[in-house]
Amino acid sequence: MPMPRPLLLRRQVLTLLAGLASLPLLASSAQADTWPAKPIRWVVAYPAGGGSDFLARQLAPQLGRQLGQTLVIDNRPGAAGQIGTDNAAKSPPDGYTLLSGDNGVMVFNGALFRKLPYAVSDFVPVGFMARFPLVLSVNAQSGITSAAQWLTLVKKNPGQFSYASPGIGSPHHLAMELIKERTGSFIVHVPYRGTAFATQDMLAGVVPMGVLDTAAALPHFRSGKLKPLAVLSARRVATLPDVPTFAELGIQDVELSAWQGLFVPKGTPEPVIQRLSAELQKALAVPELKTRLEDFGLEVAPSDGAALAKHIQRETEFWHALIKSRKITAE
Repeated sequence: MPMPRPLLLRRQVLTLLAGLASLPLLASSAQADTWPAKPIRWVVAYPAGGGSDFLARQLAPQLGRQLGQTLVIDNRPGAAGQIGTDNAAKSPPDGYTLLSGDNGVMVFNGALFRKLPYAVSDFVPVGFMARFPLVLSVNAQSGITSAAQWLTLVKKNPGQFSYASPGIGSPHHLAMELIKERTGSFIVHVPYRGTAFATQDMLAGVVPMGVLDTAAALPHFRSGKLKPLAVLSARRVATLPDVPTFAELGIQDVELSAWQGLFVPKGTPEPVIQRLSAELQKALAVPELKTRLEDFGLEVAPSDGAALAKHIQRETEFWHALIKSRKITAE
């Protein structure tokens, strides 16, 4: 018995709609099969020569070999990472733009600035890359030889000591504010325009103390010009095995690192993101590359995008509350 014409027409329409719905998936899959077909731009929202730039430039050749294409580093510094991050956010989501994102642009800026030109939701996390461990440090000529002595001095002399940071809202600045909050101490903040300038004045004794990342401070720890007192990590740092954590000193919940993750603009095809995530983790496991990064002072910490997204959520909840409670603003 032949099917009634209205039912036949309805079935044909449904079949057509199902076919149309599958077109984006087919296009995405086809694009992933041919990706990458040209060089990939990797945006670093900080100046050349810094830690973020070092990580990207060390990783790009290995990742490029695995993908069969060149990864071109594009430094776009300025406005606490906002310029480069906004540029990446407004780029086509075709798999040919990557971004080195950190807790500055993905966590802190949202609480430090009233308005941002980009949103964290403009990006999809690809994976965690590495951490820059942070260390409470002093000039070696300061006479301070331990974290316990340091704490006694700053608590007995509120407002008499100052500390250097690479700038307002940097992980280094917020790390010291966390230390102050946890210890009930008052130390005057002296912000600089970058890690190099802050480190320079600590070496000269202009400012006696500060929180530095291992990438910037290791050479000065090794030369004896700066002294590490405590690390802001859950466990001791491999490059500073004799330096205690704050938890070991009886000061709990003092943990922060300057981390780097890889991101792509929202809308990038999922198969491209999955392949990029797998290749990123593979590259970070290459022994020669891992050794170079660790010698520089980094902790290699590969993960997938889901783990990075959860980390950002946890940090956002904690740091936005602390920034608000201490009335910190970058404007």
